[in-house]
Amino acid sequence: MERLNPAVRYADATGFCGLIHAVEVPAVEAGDIRAQTTSMLEQLETTLEKAGSGKDRLLMATLYLVDMADYEGMNEAWTAWLPTGCAPARACVQVVRLANPDWRVEIAVTAAQA
Repeated sequence: MERLNPAVRYADATGFCGLIHAVEVPAVEAGDIRAQTTSMLEQLETTLEKAGSGKDRLLMATLYLVDMADYEGMNEAWTAWLPTGCAPARACVQVVRLANPDWRVEIAVTAAQA
């Protein structure tokens, strides 16, 4: 088992048996859903690479939105970020709130190691 940047309550990513599990939140708390999603996905890409994977190796993604009115904007950023032909299985659910009241989106992923 590997842990990337472990803290008291969480690690940036964990690896086990060739799989990477990671969760990301927006680095940009201000801005619309596109800005938040873009910053979150940029961070996710860095985390996946540090963990020995990449966005082209995503297997599953679960996106959490505070407001489903943000679905279209989130999808615009997601589609622009994801390589063609590499879409993972995906779920998108609305939640009442996230840990930071300024966050509009959060993502949890599983990816294969390279």
